[in-house]
Amino acid sequence: MTSSATAFGPASLRIDADQEMARISATLTQYLASTKRRGIIVALSGGIDSSVVAAACVAAIGKERVFGLHMPERDSSDDTLGLSRLVADSLGIESVHEDITPLLDAAGCYRRRDDAIRLVCPEYGPGYKSKIVLPSVIDSDSFRLYSVVVQAPDGTQTRHRLTTEAYLGIVAATNFKQRVRKMMEYYHADRLNYAVSGTPNRLEYDQGFFVKLGDGSADVKPIAHLYKSQVYQLADHLGVPADISARPSTTDTYSLPQSQEEFYFSLPYQRMDLCLYGLNNGISIDEVAATTDLTAEQVLRVYRDIEQKRRTSNYLHLTPRLAADVSEIEH
Repeated sequence: MTSSATAFGPASLRIDADQEMARISATLTQYLASTKRRGIIVALSGGIDSSVVAAACVAAIGKERVFGLHMPERDSSDDTLGLSRLVADSLGIESVHEDITPLLDAAGCYRRRDDAIRLVCPEYGPGYKSKIVLPSVIDSDSFRLYSVVVQAPDGTQTRHRLTTEAYLGIVAATNFKQRVRKMMEYYHADRLNYAVSGTPNRLEYDQGFFVKLGDGSADVKPIAHLYKSQVYQLADHLGVPADISARPSTTDTYSLPQSQEEFYFSLPYQRMDLCLYGLNNGISIDEVAATTDLTAEQVLRVYRDIEQKRRTSNYLHLTPRLAADVSEIEH
């Protein structure tokens, strides 16, 4: 996957884009043939990962067999729908807009989330916005605890440490969003006899940055082996619109703008990629530190955070456990 450069650095993550597309194309075509599915559903978020998956699917099986879904909701960024439509238009694929806000409202997503926030911020109400954040792992070796950032209607912001009950309540409520989207994806997949694609990159797949039976559910995950910086390389190769590549990575889940690193990852993806690659490939801590402009102690903190996330999110990757084997069914 990587180049033959001997010195560790960003060049270590260079890919042969043609080779990667051959790998992805073979995976997609073989899966569709073996399952007798006619095409692939891609949920388009306006972000780099879903855009690359859509472009890769088009390159592999043709635009006539790729179907896109736009699924914004009340808290989505203002540019989400426009960017996701830009991707569909640039690829020439058929797509539909499914506003999932009414479904989320009916399920109590927003009400349940707000009730959980009020456990630590009693005044939270109509006109307020929020996001949850983690302290930086490189600033301190202390235990990392989530806080909720609340913005009042007058624009003032306050930060409140989350109790376990409040944190779990917020996460459980917002997870409705990913699960409702996946429900819509499988509706269209069943209607068209298509397969559903997943869009995680390697950072997300490795670190459990997905919702079980939500965005973690899919029939095929074409880019889960690619580091985030490699996804950007593939985007250039596939001609993904520059507006998509220029968009900062965001969760697009909370009503306040929220980067992925302040919500979950230890570092911006450029440095996180190098740390994860260094850990995975036995690169010395001193080399990783020099390349990422971190101290050796900070790299060790990142490594501990990676390993901790792998342990705590491992259950997300597990298939249902049976009390006894059903030998007639092949897995």
